Amino acid sequence: MKMIIKLALAVTLAVWVAGCTNQAGLNAENKNIERQTINSPDKSLKVRLSLDESGKVFYSISRNGEQVMLPSQLGVELNSQAFTDGLTITDVDAGKVNDSYTLLHGKQRDITYNANEKIYSLKNKQGDKLIIAFRVSNDGVAFQYRFPNTAKQLLAVKKEITSFAFEHTTKAWLQPIAVAQTGWANTNPSYEEHYQMNIPVDTVSPSPAGWVFPALFKANKHWLLITEAGMNGDYHASRLHAESPNGEYSLGIPMAAEVFEQDGNKGALLAQSNTAFHSPWRVILVGGLDTIIASTLGTDLADPAIAKMDFVKPGTASWSWALLKDESVNYETSLEFIDYAAEMGWDYTLVDADWDRRIGYERTAQLAAYAQSKNVGLLVWYNSSGDWNTTEYSPKSALLDRDKRRAEFARLQNMGVKGVKIDFFPGDGKSVMAYYNDLAKDAADYNLLVNYHGSSLPRGLHRTYPNIMTMESVHGFEMITFMQPSADKAATHMAILPFTRNAFDPMDFTPTTFSDIPNIERRTSNGFELALPVLFLSGLQHIAETAQGMATNAPDYVKAYMRDIPVLWDESKLIDGMPGEHVVIARKHGERWFVAGINATNEAINLEMNFDFALGKQGTLITDSNINTKGVESFTSHTITATKNNALTVKANGGFVIVFN
Repeated sequence: MKMIIKLALAVTLAVWVAGCTNQAGLNAENKNIERQTINSPDKSLKVRLSLDESGKVFYSISRNGEQVMLPSQLGVELNSQAFTDGLTITDVDAGKVNDSYTLLHGKQRDITYNANEKIYSLKNKQGDKLIIAFRVSNDGVAFQYRFPNTAKQLLAVKKEITSFAFEHTTKAWLQPIAVAQTGWANTNPSYEEHYQMNIPVDTVSPSPAGWVFPALFKANKHWLLITEAGMNGDYHASRLHAESPNGEYSLGIPMAAEVFEQDGNKGALLAQSNTAFHSPWRVILVGGLDTIIASTLGTDLADPAIAKMDFVKPGTASWSWALLKDESVNYETSLEFIDYAAEMGWDYTLVDADWDRRIGYERTAQLAAYAQSKNVGLLVWYNSSGDWNTTEYSPKSALLDRDKRRAEFARLQNMGVKGVKIDFFPGDGKSVMAYYNDLAKDAADYNLLVNYHGSSLPRGLHRTYPNIMTMESVHGFEMITFMQPSADKAATHMAILPFTRNAFDPMDFTPTTFSDIPNIERRTSNGFELALPVLFLSGLQHIAETAQGMATNAPDYVKAYMRDIPVLWDESKLIDGMPGEHVVIARKHGERWFVAGINATNEAINLEMNFDFALGKQGTLITDSNINTKGVESFTSHTITATKNNALTVKANGGFVIVFN
């Protein structure tokens, strides 16, 4: 009997010990899962990190319990270190990120960023160390590679293994990037192609160079916008590979020709350093279309401002070249456009290419003095290029050498010039990214505003350098003046830009003309054109319309509206929209709300809009007249009261604006 009791006790003890062991294993597993999961502060977004049996690292994203990004690979291959497989996680550091900052132009002035962060330390089989930092906010996910490089050896990036994998039913809105050294005077790439819309995720890019950021996707009812931010000049810019088999996009690199080149000496294409360095943040916004319009994620993850820059003043500009082209760059026409800006109450006038040869430095200084007497600032154009293209417009090559550049900027400051438009950049290589940073930094020392054209995507640079007012990086208005196919696609193209190119970064589209375009048949109505300066965000908003066109085609109430459009907003929200089809956005400035909408389809649409943010306020609606006419009679205006259900019919390729005071 005693032996039986002892045996029973032994079995019970064994079961109890086994149970404790299993529970300990389960707790350890749960703890490991917790270590590899990052939630947003509101718990709506969840990122899961995982390693497969070969030591490859993957991440996936879910929103409200639904997976929106399938397991996608992480990793980087360097010249002497590979972080592609055989990886192990050695440490995880969790924390919170809370940041507040102010922007001088854009969709929101005062911004707060809150995110949960986990920093993963990994090592490969050779013991080399890689850090991957994840941040998850309520509106998106971001991650960054960090290279400690404690041995202080020269590390050079060969490629990233980073991918973005989608379920096969996902649709994409993507812009191909042109092949380097193609196009007029070898000026490609410059982010100036049309978007392909609502395409399957395995669609191959028409360009072997791939797809640009931002890249827009719809996974079931969820929208994702992928881009990068935090471009400090130490790393190259990226894009998506041309091919995405089974809906998995890989991160691509610039083409070999996309480098800064001077006197036959080529700068670096890809990131390299003999000290610690890091990649930009890979940014994935996740939410609805309203999230895209409200989000500031692209600047939340950019480097903070290098200085306060009290001289920076955003504003609207007159610009002769938009419709009048090269022959308008002369002293007399420039005087007329200064007077035009003064009459409209605008802040600046831009004098474009070849001003140094057509007007000269001395007379340009006289223009600056005249503009100053009218409370207008003068902006002038520069050719950025060295040996990377065959452009002849001048001043050319004046900004390549730092000492000469600073001497040129000092001369402009003494002339009374307020800013520079710098054109024709060679692409996305590391040396070009450094050139953008160096130009802005030096310009700030001489109180000069900066506008980059023929350029890459800003990637949040306007937060780091508040004097960067805008960048082109878009198939803008000038392309419409060159080619009828661009005019034919203009409405749908402009209706996607607030959800893609212009979602985070300023964009110098140079909008709005009510006049005929020489040799081009316009497809957009005057109401459509009137909506653009609110829909499009730019620290310098260059208006294409001339003084004569404004006098002929705009009634007094339209002129009054055009005199008083802010370029800095306190809040932005989407009222209605679908990329490439229609968009209605409300932006707040002080106590006033500006609402702008466009219909990019070939049929009239009936909108029912909720204006609860301005409930009961009286506003003025300006839209297209009900008859097809030109001149001042093309507009109509009446009073509107904000309700939760305001109905409005918008003509095909038409638009409207409302101001609630």
